[in-house]
Formats: sequence, C-alpha cells, structure tokens
Amino acid sequence: MIKTWAVTDTGLVRKENQDTYRIARNGDICVVCDGMGGAAGGNIASSLAVQVISSKINASYHPNMRDSSICNMLESALSAANVEVYDLAQEKADLRGMGTTVVCAVIRGGQAFIAHAGDSRAYLFSADGLQQVTTDHSMVQDLLESGKITPDEAKHHPNKNIITRAIGVDSAIKIDFDQIDFSDGQVLLLCTDGLSNYVDNDEMVSAISDGQYYAYDRLVQQANKNGGGDNITVVAISN
Repeated sequence: MIKTWAVTDTGLVRKENQDTYRIARNGDICVVCDGMGGAAGGNIASSLAVQVISSKINASYHPNMRDSSICNMLESALSAANVEVYDLAQEKADLRGMGTTVVCAVIRGGQAFIAHAGDSRAYLFSADGLQQVTTDHSMVQDLLESGKITPDEAKHHPNKNIITRAIGVDSAIKIDFDQIDFSDGQVLLLCTDGLSNYVDNDEMVSAISDGQYYAYDRLVQQANKNGGGDNITVVAISN
C-alpha cells in the first residue's frame, strides 16, 4: 500500500510560498512545482501547472497502461501545462516571464515513472542509501558535466539558481523521463531546490533513516537551520 507525506514551508527569507504540490489517486500520482517570475507570477505558474498536470494524468491513467503509454501520458500532461502557463504569460503583461519547475511521479506495480523539467528533484532512499534520480536542468549542471567546475564548486556557485528548462517559459518544453524499480521499504522523495540546495545527502539520510512520518518535517527544519533561503517542499512516497 502506497503511503505519502507532504511538507511545504516558506523558508526564512521569502515573503510567500510559490511552491505547489498535489497528491492524487491515493498517492499513485504526485506532482511538485516551484514557481518563478516575480511576486505574482511564480505562484500562479506553479499552481496552474500542478492543476493541469494532475488533472490530465488523473483523466488518462489506468493501471493496465503500457510503460510507453505512461511516458506518453506524462509528456502530454507536462506539455499541456507548458502551453497553459506560456499562453497566460503572453496574455498578461505583469506575468511575462513566469514559469515553474516540475517533478512528478506515477507509481505502478513496483515501478516509478518520473518526469521533470528544471531543478526540482527526485531521490530514491533505500537500504543502499540515497540516490539522486533526476538530473538538474541548470547552468551549474551544464558546467559540471562539461568539466568546467568541480562538484564542490557547484555547491556554492553564484549562478546556482539559473535553470535551463522550465514549464511556461517557451512555447514548447523538452521533458526528461526516468523509470526506476520501486519496491517495499524504499522511499521516493520529490522536492524543490529549497531542500536540495540547503540539505546535503548525508543530512537527508540522517533525517529520514528511521522511516517515521515526522522525518520529513525534520528535513524542512534542517533546510531552515542551514539558511532557509528559499521555499521548501518535500513529498515522500513509500511502497
């Protein structure tokens, strides 16, 4: 039986929380978005994207779908959200440039199907430790992959907040997919960069290793303890 927990927090610096999440179908579908683009725009972008994505998946998903059909469904849902956010931004001058990162997961039969754009992440926690499943779409990730900076330099890079893909910024969006085994005793963690930028892997493992529901509150508390410079959202799914 799928169990889910979710925590979201404004952090210590931001005036409002522009992160949005949705859990549907008893935890089989989870979506996390991190809005950007000004006081109003970021909140609107993330809320609209979560609404469109969860609605599209909910309407299309059934447990007997082929793996390829689930990936097609996710791509269609995220692309639809991209169109909705982009069109709204074009219609309203005060919303120009708004957008949102997204990471979402569909859980089916011992598998997790994950789609993302931007630097919101998915992690898998198991007896082997913590594994980052997604790869950021960011300037720092590009520099890291090209060998121009080291992993240590990436942690504190001044352009850490510049992302290279986001829902609603352009008329079309490229989505990345991951399909992983997801078995009993494992935890799939979806989060915004307000967590991953402020809590390192060892701290995450320390916080969630006892498997208790309050572990995810501890993650948020740790992010705030380490600066809390952004909104923080964590959705945890256990099988």
